[in-house]
Amino acid sequence: MLEVSGLASFLREEDIRMIEELSKHLQLFADLSQSDVFIDCLLPGAEEAIVVAEAHPITGKSLYREPVVGKIAYKENEPGVFYCFKTGRPVIGSRGVSQENINMQQNVMPIVNELGKIIGVLIMEQDITEQVQQEKNVELLMETTEQLSETLYHIAMREAAIPDLMHEGLLLFDRDYRITFANNRVKEMLDVNENLIGEKVDSLSFGLMMREGLDIQKGMFFNEFQLGKRFIQLKAVSVQRNNRTVGGVLLLRDISELKEKEKQLMIKSAVIREIHHRVKNNLQTIASLLRLQMRRANSQEVEKIFREIINRITSISIVHEVLSTEGTDMIECKEVIELVSNAITSSMKQSEQKITVQVDGCSLYLPSQKASSLALVINELVQNAINHAFVNRDEGYVRIYISEQNQIVNLAVIDDGVGFDLEKAQQKGRLGLQICQTLISEDLEGGLEFANNYPGTKATITFPLWKEGLIT
Repeated sequence: MLEVSGLASFLREEDIRMIEELSKHLQLFADLSQSDVFIDCLLPGAEEAIVVAEAHPITGKSLYREPVVGKIAYKENEPGVFYCFKTGRPVIGSRGVSQENINMQQNVMPIVNELGKIIGVLIMEQDITEQVQQEKNVELLMETTEQLSETLYHIAMREAAIPDLMHEGLLLFDRDYRITFANNRVKEMLDVNENLIGEKVDSLSFGLMMREGLDIQKGMFFNEFQLGKRFIQLKAVSVQRNNRTVGGVLLLRDISELKEKEKQLMIKSAVIREIHHRVKNNLQTIASLLRLQMRRANSQEVEKIFREIINRITSISIVHEVLSTEGTDMIECKEVIELVSNAITSSMKQSEQKITVQVDGCSLYLPSQKASSLALVINELVQNAINHAFVNRDEGYVRIYISEQNQIVNLAVIDDGVGFDLEKAQQKGRLGLQICQTLISEDLEGGLEFANNYPGTKATITFPLWKEGLIT
């Protein structure tokens, strides 16, 4: 089914014919992929799209009961579609909500005319309602397992025989803290052969600690301690009836293997942090050597090139500095952006200038490689603003704003300077602009747009946060 009325107002006749020709093959696509297939075109304003063609699998299940041609698709329901429109990149595995409010997964391909312009997108949709429900069930199961200790106690109180087929050591005690049951796992963990039934909990190495903990924490106690070469995790709960303690249950788990892995992980983490620290120091040393060389330069143009190189090295070193202190591969980029911006402003502005840089918006966590690329991009954009936006001015303002919706990041760098001629900059082949476009396209898998902000310039970086491999 095809609906082209109204497209003539924003598409050429050649583009409409191209969409009409493609729509003839939609039914074949639908049957081969066992998916609902659509063609959407972006409406003027770039905030909404219209469905102009559709096909549903003849031998498979469709998501839709009613036709949707002519209906509007919204960015908040189908983020992958609008990301494809904006960047021209195919999107695989994006989640969204259908016109009939069903959870679905989309594969989106751009439709490009002979001029290289995106005139529409081809969408294949599949129902993932069951998958979403399974994910919710897993979350519920994880919450339920946290109540294991209490469940075991109630089973133990009702059943005459308690199975020994469990990894935890299970021990029951009465209101006088006298042991009434202990499974074989308890004896193995405590390395005892004698019968514990009838003994006081106080006779165990951790007994007094547990009793005091239950009194202080009002009937629930959790602790980890070392017993010989073993590390033991202890969970205890006392049972109240008519505001009186009638007994309790104690669970012991051997976490020695887990502790050893944590130890090895801490050692590796310390080594990695030290490596990042040394990389940062080496980069700062290189920057210092370049500064010494820069002072010997007799040309302002050469000095400017040196300063730009030093700023790029400094931006990368800031990322390694954050990694050396936090010890994690995920970096909070808002902090990095602030540090990079302040470093560039201090380095590039004239002594009499007052240039203010403000970073606002949400927190943004990225892997170290992408964080390094983003730091370099911010370096180039802020550096460009200081070099070109505030010429012959005593003061200036740069605002960096981070926002994220539906796993798509928009990062705007806005100045109140003299404006920006993108065509002129591209003709001159500015290295900074080339660096930005390459890093954003290759590393961040996004796009860069410039616009005059009257006054000043607004540069907008758009890139996805979807899991690696979902975008091709």
